Amino acid sequence: MDFLEILKVALTSLKANKLRSSLTILGIVVGIFSIIAISTIIAMLQTSIEEGVSSLGSNTFQVQKWPAVRMGGHAEMAKYRNRKDITIDNFDNLDIKLVEAKAIAATSSRGGRVIKYENEKTNPNVRIYGVTPNSFITRDWNVETGRAINTQDYKNGRKVVVLGTDLLKTLFKNKNINPIGEEISVNGNRLKIIGILEDQGAIFGQSQGNLAIIPLTTFNSFYGNRRSLSISVMAKDKLEYSNLMEITEGYLRTIRKVFPGDDNDFEIVSNESVMKQINDITAGVRIGAFVIAGIALLAAGVGIMNIMLVSVTERTKEIGLRKAVGAKNKNILMQFLAEAVTLSLIGGFVGIVLGILVGNFVGSQLNAVATIPFDWVAIGVLLCVLIGVGFGTYPAYKASNLDPIEALRWE
Repeated sequence: MDFLEILKVALTSLKANKLRSSLTILGIVVGIFSIIAISTIIAMLQTSIEEGVSSLGSNTFQVQKWPAVRMGGHAEMAKYRNRKDITIDNFDNLDIKLVEAKAIAATSSRGGRVIKYENEKTNPNVRIYGVTPNSFITRDWNVETGRAINTQDYKNGRKVVVLGTDLLKTLFKNKNINPIGEEISVNGNRLKIIGILEDQGAIFGQSQGNLAIIPLTTFNSFYGNRRSLSISVMAKDKLEYSNLMEITEGYLRTIRKVFPGDDNDFEIVSNESVMKQINDITAGVRIGAFVIAGIALLAAGVGIMNIMLVSVTERTKEIGLRKAVGAKNKNILMQFLAEAVTLSLIGGFVGIVLGILVGNFVGSQLNAVATIPFDWVAIGVLLCVLIGVGFGTYPAYKASNLDPIEALRWE
């Protein structure tokens, strides 16, 4: 018997027992669905998060008071809250010492702002960034029209602003004018537009263009300087990146008078560290899904073994007849193994399709980018084959070793 004939006979046998086959397949569907659905959702979230954290320029890390991902109870949060703020003096001292860096910048921000231009105004959800000039380099902000904030703007506390693309569309949607040089109002403070950022893309489906950037000195004159700063540092190249992180840590410990042996009173955050924290969080979810999937697949494997043993019993005469006309033990073995693997693969393919569809649907509700976890799809198919072979081998072996004379006399 060639492969196609074996497959045809296997499908015919499964069709003859539709209900029993369907119930057996269901266990496989549940197990594979659990793995693929959770893996799809996690892959979508990780893709979106990676796009978000990569908003820092390449070879760039950030120093801040709080960790990037805040976890823990009240005591843990209190530890971070009680840290000293990162101040402009910390930044100035670090800027002088850190000659190894390509660029270093400080930022502060406030959300929930309203921006007005003539009769147009935004919703109260605009984030205002106060920055030093190098922030445009370290945060990978590119100016499409006009210019970025420069050293003179920062030193003199000029009332100038660079707008994100969302603000441009909202404030000038009905105006056929060049926005450069126009004045806007931010909570009563007048600012002159000097530049428009390039489109920053989106995270979780939310645009990153809903922002306004002003000099940090101007920001502090509006909102005070009691907020902790974020300091971003860019290495000259990838080879210097890790070394620069260690040097920065040492300088900051000295600047902030952290005693030897004490923990840092600041966080150094990189794209890699954020993704590691995210992976640590999602690892628990993935393990839970694997436990559920493992139980379902084990039950499904037992079901496959059971249905194949029943099938051997019901088809004893058929097996005897095939052996009587020349079928070898290996032919019978392959026939029953093919049926077990086919059962498993049908359930697997259904589970994979449902898992991808449901996973992408759930992920889309979180505004994550649609994806297909090809690695886990391949793992799912491999699991199906292993389950089919593993739990189908004994029934197939039992069928192949039937005595043809006894088999023909079974009824």
